Amino acid sequence: MDLSLKGKVALVTGTSSQIGFGKCIALTLAKEGCDIIGADKDMEGANQTAAEVKALGRQTIALKADVTRIAEVNEMVKTALSKFGKIDILVNNAGGGSPAKPFVDKTEEDWDFDLDLNVRGVFNCTKTVLPYMIERRSGKIIIISSGAGKIGLPYHSTYSAAKGAVIAFTKSLALEVIDYGINVNCLAPNIGDTNFLVHSQINREFFKQAVEITPAKRATTPHDVANAVAFLASDVSSYVLGQAFSIDGGVVRF
Repeated sequence: MDLSLKGKVALVTGTSSQIGFGKCIALTLAKEGCDIIGADKDMEGANQTAAEVKALGRQTIALKADVTRIAEVNEMVKTALSKFGKIDILVNNAGGGSPAKPFVDKTEEDWDFDLDLNVRGVFNCTKTVLPYMIERRSGKIIIISSGAGKIGLPYHSTYSAAKGAVIAFTKSLALEVIDYGINVNCLAPNIGDTNFLVHSQINREFFKQAVEITPAKRATTPHDVANAVAFLASDVSSYVLGQAFSIDGGVVRF
């Protein structure tokens, strides 16, 4: 299927991890013909991802930005627009979770971390890019949520709350901007073998058990997510809006 993405410009946040969703999303969109803006706090990893995008023959730039800080996001988008002149696709991928622990042991710092990165980060990037999409009356916004936002994840109550919030945000924003030719959707992956496991202190036994109860009997891979992003970024999916697709091997069936 021709997704007709050649010549599109995609901004993907969270591209530094070499085993994460963001890098694979950037490379998959590049293979479909997109030029890529990669954004992350970790420039070493972001530059490495950008080098691989460039090797595919696409234009690319890696920009440093903490998505929780609106001033940095504004500067990042300003620089991106000065180079490419437009942003056709925004993939809000940057995210993470505070350490696993019972809710009664969760701290205000845990709560702030999960909401800032997973909700405020999406707010900042969307708020900054959306006016340019509205002006051009065209755009695709894809938010990476989580299955935790649909059914919860034990010992990750604040992370689950944050991911549930962006699902509701997706549904609301989609209704606001469809008249401008802008589609907003999100993806809710199952657990994947990425840096999220390390940062959130999920042990391998929990990971193994999560895979065992998955009907497909495997974890979500970066390619699973990236292929779905490419579909939602294309006009093939122009009739899809406000959806939270489960990319989880059958764990959630709604």
